[in-house]
Amino acid sequence: MNNQNITLAANTIRLLSAEAVEKAKSGHPGMPMGMADLGAVLWLKYLKFHPKHPDWMARDRFVLSNGHGCMLLYSLLHLSGFDLSLDDIKNFRQWESKTPGHPEFHMTPGVECTTGPLGQGISNAVGMAMGQMLLQSKYAAGSDVFSHNVWVFAGDGCLMEGVSSEASSVAGHLGLGNLKVVYDDNHISIAGSTKLAFTEDVVKRYEAYGWHVERIDGHDLDAISKAYEKALSITDKPCLIAARTIIGKGAPHKAGDSEVHGSPLGKDELLATKQALGFPVDKEFYIPEETKALFQARQAELHEVYSRWTEKFSAWSKKSPELAARLDKQLKRELPANLQEKLIGALSKDKVSLATRKLSEAVLQVASAEIESLVGGSADLEPSTFTLIKGSTDILKGQFEGKNLRFGVREHGMGAIMNGLAYYGAYIPYGSTFLCFSDYMRPT
Repeated sequence: MNNQNITLAANTIRLLSAEAVEKAKSGHPGMPMGMADLGAVLWLKYLKFHPKHPDWMARDRFVLSNGHGCMLLYSLLHLSGFDLSLDDIKNFRQWESKTPGHPEFHMTPGVECTTGPLGQGISNAVGMAMGQMLLQSKYAAGSDVFSHNVWVFAGDGCLMEGVSSEASSVAGHLGLGNLKVVYDDNHISIAGSTKLAFTEDVVKRYEAYGWHVERIDGHDLDAISKAYEKALSITDKPCLIAARTIIGKGAPHKAGDSEVHGSPLGKDELLATKQALGFPVDKEFYIPEETKALFQARQAELHEVYSRWTEKFSAWSKKSPELAARLDKQLKRELPANLQEKLIGALSKDKVSLATRKLSEAVLQVASAEIESLVGGSADLEPSTFTLIKGSTDILKGQFEGKNLRFGVREHGMGAIMNGLAYYGAYIPYGSTFLCFSDYMRPT
């Protein structure tokens, strides 16, 4: 694997994305072309996954928060061997296709969560990262079988939306060292330059949240690799990599222009892009053999990683049979057969005159004792909503053994983090607030 072959892979992603958008006559080619180098390096060298086992518990999660650029993800999934064919790529944005205009959970293999409304993906990822820390603290027993990271690609729009500020603040407070965010700092929004409305120093803001941050050239492959390796070495705080990129990179006349954000290149510009990148102009959806071989070699490497992990997990299960049995129940989110009876039993006759929130508290205590996967909290309103699990500790930085989440006064972020916990696959999350504030949760 060398930079020349990685560049060829990135250019393949650029043209697959541009051609799919051109064929559909709609879509967003700019971001996939701008982040192609970042995506190629991550998926070919650092992201841990298995295309034949997309639900592998210890896989890294990849969240495309700037979901309008979904052709980047679809190209990577296809090249990486997931169940997404070239015909699926050609069917981009068509009715009932596996390649909708934004990534949809449960629809496309390898898509970890639904993204489209900006800011939601990065905020969901905070919940996913939290889920991994909770699972590891409860079950690892000294093993690293639960170790993995949550990687996020996000754009200016994601970081403008307030929900990402709320969730990112929580991530910094908890020191979620398994969360790695790559920020597509291309200085372009739909209306034009970000100078129109977004001139803050994002890096300083995230430093204030308690994140590790750095700036890189998003097209310098060596700089990208060094930044990823640095991020992987940091385990006590989340990481933000601000990658300066050129939107629509590769397009001779439209790169760097806001027009390329959400409109096809056009036939002439697509042809010029192929010529500029050294691709055959008479072939559509062309994938060079070198690029195919590169991704196939990566699949073989990851298959070995997966095989070693299954052996390690088997050894852990034999060493910790009780933990393994509990884990299995939690991953399946099993409910006891007599749960309803036990919940009703919590409502004794002497409680019938209590406020409903006190009745809720009584039921919640029983539910928590019976259901491993139940976890949650409130938006700083537990003294009024009575949602604290008694006998359980708070989840704090470096302390993830409990069940009580302190979301702070962050309803929108709380909703997105709860979604992330649910996406993670091992949790039934709950949150609480006052009825008026619940309207802040409606978008998530």
